[in-house]
Amino acid sequence: MTQLASLLARLPELETELADEYRGLGDRHAADHDVYHQCQSFARAAAERARKVTPHAEKLGGSVDADGGHGLWSGMLEGARRASSALLGREPQSGLLLLRDLRQLLLAAEEVSIHWMLAEQGAQAARDAELLELVTECHTEVETEAKWFTTRLKVAAPQVLMS
Repeated sequence: MTQLASLLARLPELETELADEYRGLGDRHAADHDVYHQCQSFARAAAERARKVTPHAEKLGGSVDADGGHGLWSGMLEGARRASSALLGREPQSGLLLLRDLRQLLLAAEEVSIHWMLAEQGAQAARDAELLELVTECHTEVETEAKWFTTRLKVAAPQVLMS
């Protein structure tokens, strides 16, 4: 069970990092209201997943970082990101930046999804129905987020690449 505990203990950190990345992308592209609001929603969901899995990790003996990466720097960076978004607005360069950011966030979401899938397999092997229900729900949420980024990339790419 120690390997499962280690995996579960890593998930809150990954989810917190993903939430920060969601917020960062949303702030950098605040001029694109759809991206901004969806990223804020995804960030809240990621933070909630981190909160939900923490007790399970601790129950199995995993050590979870209490700070989760939040602090002074994330608040300071948010203002800088919003300012740069206001300056870039809908400039042609902002489209290429959006594609790059969406691609990077898709990869980050897929990484978190893989960890949830592994946790799902571990929960099945441990025959822990409560944990299995949680990790299946969380895995499905992250997969849905990744699909949104894939779709957004498919919509944005032709517009950006042909301009």
